[in-house]
Amino acid sequence: MGKVYTPATAAIGVAEVLQLLEGRWKLVILFHLFDGKVQRFSALEKLIPGISQKMLAQQLRQLEADGIVARKLYPEVPPKVEYRLTDWGQAFCPALDALLKWAEQRDTVKD
Repeated sequence: MGKVYTPATAAIGVAEVLQLLEGRWKLVILFHLFDGKVQRFSALEKLIPGISQKMLAQQLRQLEADGIVARKLYPEVPPKVEYRLTDWGQAFCPALDALLKWAEQRDTVKD
């Protein structure tokens, strides 16, 4: 059975989740890794215009440290590094889909 939330514990839980996902680029990075996609660092850099190498590396390190993204380093020259979502990271897909559907309603729902 799932955890039972009170308004206070739910607010704390939401704050913790938002902290995991905070950062301008994290959700964009996750989008490019959904559906089991494996991407190399250079491919992610090309897929995300406007992100610097430093910022991409920083955001990927944070996502890896939080258990959302897995990094695989191949011992070759030049180094080959691939990124993919962990199972827990992949489980975020339905939540992001729900956010996108919610955002679509903005123009159709008028109060």
